[in-house]
Amino acid sequence: MDANPCIELAGRVIAAAKAAGTSLATAESLTAGMIAATLAEVPGASAVLQGGVVSYSSSVKANVLGVDPALLAERGSVDGEVARQMAEGARRACGADLAVSATGVAGPDAHDGKDVGTVFLGYASGSGSGFTEHRFTGDRARIRISSTVAALELLASHLAPSKHTA
Repeated sequence: MDANPCIELAGRVIAAAKAAGTSLATAESLTAGMIAATLAEVPGASAVLQGGVVSYSSSVKANVLGVDPALLAERGSVDGEVARQMAEGARRACGADLAVSATGVAGPDAHDGKDVGTVFLGYASGSGSGFTEHRFTGDRARIRISSTVAALELLASHLAPSKHTA
């Protein structure tokens, strides 16, 4: 998949956020800033994109995003509740209305007992937070791109009230 579909989707997210008056933030582990960078490719993104935190290490997840250190010790960084707490932390840290997070295993090796392609995306808004679980296939680059696309789709779903119930 080339970047154009990602940029097109990011454009829809930015337009919807602008229309809703909703500010955005990201917390990224396996994508290492790809979600925020893709959003920032859209002209005018600065109107809604507050910022993002690249939290590749567990210490940044805990110390910057406020993820529970006991949770990280017990379950590892590739976990749905970790993703949810990452999104909550990004929302707080960046002062945003809506945040998305990504944590997972891009490969080539398994991590924290999770298989390559296991990805958790978190979300947080004023109306609540949660996470989704994904299983992507392909090499490291493909898994990271798939994760970015899924995160943009998750943002889009939260910006379309008719499609989102939480």
